[in-house]
Amino acid sequence: MKIFRATVAAAFLAAVCVGSIRAQQPRPGTTTPTIGTSAPAVNVPETKIALLNSDEFGDPKTGIVRLVAAMNRVEKEFEAKKVELQTLQAQIEKATTDLAKVGPMQSAPINQQQQDKIDQMKKEFQRKGEDAQTAYEKRKGEVLGPVIDEVGKALDVYAKAHGITLILDVTKVQGIVSASDSLDITKAFIIEFNSKNPVTAAVTSPK
Repeated sequence: MKIFRATVAAAFLAAVCVGSIRAQQPRPGTTTPTIGTSAPAVNVPETKIALLNSDEFGDPKTGIVRLVAAMNRVEKEFEAKKVELQTLQAQIEKATTDLAKVGPMQSAPINQQQQDKIDQMKKEFQRKGEDAQTAYEKRKGEVLGPVIDEVGKALDVYAKAHGITLILDVTKVQGIVSASDSLDITKAFIIEFNSKNPVTAAVTSPK
């Protein structure tokens, strides 16, 4: 049930493309040039591109403090269930090892009885694990969702304030092999967001 930061990064995919599509749409009253005709004069909009690594948002030390706090909150809520599953798994492994050792010295009915018990424990482990995973994902959405939405809105505001028309998330865009460090706004955005949104002012999520 460990939270992978790449999962959090996926939630920002819709937020990182700021105004770029709108900038490419034809203005009202203009026509699309056809082959063999003279194309009307069109003003090409200036484009300012920036890069972002949303994986870093969830970094415990240098990430967005409110997001990290929300992640830690969910982990803490499910710590007891995690320990329960780990304990049950250890019991299954021990019972399996013990049966392998004493099996040759026991009768077939006793071996079958112990194997049936192990199989039952495995079914219980699978059922509890699936239930816990479902509850975990639901709770994660409840707690992280509001923070992720706020980060997305802040990113849009940040882009407009700095004249950025397109932000590319390097965790999602393939083919970027080289880029200037000056294009990376990740750290600057995190610092600005943390300064304006301290963890003490975190959004209260539903229970």
